[in-house]
Amino acid sequence: MPVLTRLIPSPLVVDIRPGALNDLAGVLADQRISSSGKLAIAISGGSGSVLRERLAPALPSAEWFEVGGGTLDDAIKLADAMKKKGRYDAVVGLGGGKIIDCAKFAAARVGLPLVAVATNLSHDGLCSPVATLDNDAGRGSYGVPNPIAVVIDLDVIREAPVRFVRSGIGDALSNISAIRDWELAARERGEDIDGLAAAMARQAGEAVLRHPGGVGDDGFLQVLAEGLVLTGIAMSVSGDSRPASGACHEINHAFDLLFPKRAASHGEQCGLGAAFAMHLRGAHEESVFMAEVLRRHGLPVLPEEIGFTVDEFVQVVEYAPQTRPGRYTILEHLNLKSDQIKDAYLDYAKAIGS
Repeated sequence: MPVLTRLIPSPLVVDIRPGALNDLAGVLADQRISSSGKLAIAISGGSGSVLRERLAPALPSAEWFEVGGGTLDDAIKLADAMKKKGRYDAVVGLGGGKIIDCAKFAAARVGLPLVAVATNLSHDGLCSPVATLDNDAGRGSYGVPNPIAVVIDLDVIREAPVRFVRSGIGDALSNISAIRDWELAARERGEDIDGLAAAMARQAGEAVLRHPGGVGDDGFLQVLAEGLVLTGIAMSVSGDSRPASGACHEINHAFDLLFPKRAASHGEQCGLGAAFAMHLRGAHEESVFMAEVLRRHGLPVLPEEIGFTVDEFVQVVEYAPQTRPGRYTILEHLNLKSDQIKDAYLDYAKAIGS
């Protein structure tokens, strides 16, 4: 009987530790990603300039490109600029989510591998096969190859505003709810589950959920960074965002679409959405525990804590299924009307306490 295997699309290098950025040139050379140092490095105009001053002496053959923002136009301009400038071994996205997503798209457009160097841990997109970019219609998700390398310097992460770490915590914890939605879709709709992808995403979320450390602790930041990377790989394994996106992300998208000027961070909304979704599916003890952990890390667990009324939250939850047509979660399963959502929310708020 033949032995069958599958290749897992994952980075060649994952380097997560204090001081990792100091060894960037050596790591890329050792792994034969760029022995010549001919790199196209995308940075922001703000914090990116500080990092450029720090890294430029060790990367004398690199070309530096400032990225204006996180739009599709910015990504296309970046790709066009790289084409005009010359030939490179790889593209480096050095910054937060917007910079890395622009670099992902541009690298795919010019046919070069991407090195993701994250300067914050705000969400799981740093290692995912998706670039999320603003466009004329709002926001789009574009399929791209996985990064060939991921470098996360925990010293740099600690220097970033703490809200970015908190956002990453909410995004990681939401995996737990997303996997429960995937299992629900399998039971009710016969949807296939990729067991490896589900295991990776679930364990990434559980590791963050149960770690006793906090946002200023290197041990906790290491686990969070690893969890976000594993989640990105899980999405590559499954071929879509299912391992990390369920009712939690539908609620997040609804906040963004209905209240674009008032929406909170991605992770804050996903964490709140996950805790509420766990309550909806009857996992009350798990919902309470998730809310406790979110609170301990300084994240919101009630819509009032991010500036929304109960009625606005009801509107968000009712609209949420429309954000991902075809995706089956606890929201589609229950198909609650506004008065039922409000009753469920009041029960949730009472259960998690003040």
